[in-house]
Amino acid sequence: MMNIGIIGYGSMGKMMLLKYLAATGIDQSGFYIANRTYDKIKNLKNAYPQLNVCASLAELAPAVDIVFICVKPLDIKTVLSGIIGSLKPSCHIVSLNSSVLFSHLERVAPNRKISKAVPSITAEVNQSVTLVCHNQLVTQTDKTELYRLLECFGSITEIPESELSLGSVITSSMPGFIGALFKVIAEEAVKHTSLPKETILKMFVETYYGTGTLLLAKAMTFSSLIERVATKGGLTEEGTEVINAQFPPIMESLFAKTLTKRKAIIEQSIIEFNTLDQQ
Repeated sequence: MMNIGIIGYGSMGKMMLLKYLAATGIDQSGFYIANRTYDKIKNLKNAYPQLNVCASLAELAPAVDIVFICVKPLDIKTVLSGIIGSLKPSCHIVSLNSSVLFSHLERVAPNRKISKAVPSITAEVNQSVTLVCHNQLVTQTDKTELYRLLECFGSITEIPESELSLGSVITSSMPGFIGALFKVIAEEAVKHTSLPKETILKMFVETYYGTGTLLLAKAMTFSSLIERVATKGGLTEEGTEVINAQFPPIMESLFAKTLTKRKAIIEQSIIEFNTLDQQ
């Protein structure tokens, strides 16, 4: 078994580690965890006695065969610079942030195998669409080993680095957008019924889940689904006409704003890399 390192115990790093440790047949001694604030992880040893809870990056780096870097974009260069001299030459570096480009990661880690992986919060229920891309040094064997680790989150989709911005909006950010949409629907629906808001929300979430399951199980298109439900002259047809008329501008604005924000984050990370290069 490979030794697996996770740097960062924020939302994503914590989710990854706990899912791995909860899996049957996992050897805790093969996992190494490090975090900027050691106090945040030191008690993990109580629950997982054989887990390697590292007090520093220097303790983690030489031991691992693959390392997941789960930190904010502006912290990646500092972290990578701090471990690159101690990592095994064969170590596979995986960034869980899509905003730092391979071209910049490779300036800190030249001639190294580097991948990017972008899971979603839905990995907690094994339903993530995890996006991945790789630099040219990552072999098919490396990919297979990485995918074996990521498949417990859900499905895996390999895309070009240039498509990560839009892809991460659709997969990683979308649960938040859906949550915001559900909230608006529930708040509007309670104005027209005596049912409690919790009942309305449960009805909607279960219907949404069933709709997604139906689309996937029957390989249905959105258009065919609408045709099945929206009978001519019926109330569903009335509702879809409202959506078709009023919803597209909202989505246009959503994609414009989120992709502009992603571009700004990428540009800021570039500035940060260039600034650190000059120091």
